[in-house]
Order: sequence, then structure tokens, then C-alpha cells
Amino acid sequence: MAKIGWGKILAGAAAAAAAGAAYVYLRQRAARVPLHETLLAESGFEIRRYPELSVIETDQYGSRDRALGNGFGLLADYMFGEGREGEEIPITMPVLAESLADGGWRIRFLLPLDLDRAALEPPGAGVSIGALPARDVAVVSVPGKPSDRAFSTRANELRRWLKARGLSATEAPEHAYYNSPLKPGTSLPNELFLPLEAALDGTP
Repeated sequence: MAKIGWGKILAGAAAAAAAGAAYVYLRQRAARVPLHETLLAESGFEIRRYPELSVIETDQYGSRDRALGNGFGLLADYMFGEGREGEEIPITMPVLAESLADGGWRIRFLLPLDLDRAALEPPGAGVSIGALPARDVAVVSVPGKPSDRAFSTRANELRRWLKARGLSATEAPEHAYYNSPLKPGTSLPNELFLPLEAALDGTP
């Protein structure tokens, strides 16, 4: 029996229903989340400390919805074993999307902490394997259906909260997705990440 082309399915679905359909593949009940330490929690805002995280990523262009749909298709193909040897790679949540200076979006899937990225088969064109460094990240939830306006509003609120505490974030916000918009309601709110300029203890 021919192997299902998840990337092709997701890309087609995204074209029909924007980025929401691209989340179909997310196996939420079995998905893992990376371990982190919560350094501060206050009034709905948090600062978390994450270890170095291996990622598979792709840069895509167009609207946020289109970039997400196309990026998810490419990355899901690799995660589900299309075009490479080996088993499927377990889903790790959240899926990250970061806006780029040239108008594109960098879409990232997190790889399991116990996975040796050096042993992975190189992905195809337009996809790469890399790492996010250990870092402290300011976090706020973004409840409801994801939208550019909702993410922008919450980013401004998070920046004001950081400024009031003498903290700053220099990198672009990262959207962190946990839910499938095709499923009625939301089981978990999505989040917005702002990596801090310096660790909470003052180290760069």
C-alpha cells in the first residue's frame, strides 16, 4: 500500500482552510512538551528557563497562515518518515513560528530531548536541523483562535510587563501553537514567547 503523503495532504488542507487545517496532524494526546523551569509567574505572565532544544525548521513566505501551512507540510513529511529511513519522530509541542526581517516566517518543530540530531538523516531542500540555545523566555498565553491581532496585542502586553520589571527582550516574538483550530474549542491556549536579552540572573 502506498505511503500517505502527509505533507501533500497538509499543504492542500492549508490552501483550503489556511493554517488551521495544517494542525490536523498534531497528535495532541501523545505529544510531549520540553521540560523547563518556571522562574517567575505573575498575573498571567511567566519567565521560563529552557534547555538547549534541537529543532527541524524551514523558512516560508507569504501570510502567516500560508507560511504555517506550507512549513508544516514540509516538516511533517520528515517527522513522519517520508523520504528518509527510520521510524517516525514523536511530536513535541509547541510548534514555533517566528517572523523574519525579510517578511518570511521560520517554522520550527521541536525534536525530542533524547534524540541525537547528529544521527538524523539530512532533510531535503528548504529544511534544516539545528538547535535553539538554552535561554530564558517570557511567556503569555494567547487564548482563542490564533490571529495576527491577538498575537500582537499579547506581545505588547508582555513587553510592558517586562519593562516594568527592568527586563528586555531583543528578539522577535515567537508564536507557540498547541491546538488544532479544526477542533471545536481549545484544549490549551496557544502562547507567545519573547526570549530575554539576558538571563534572569543577569548573565548574557
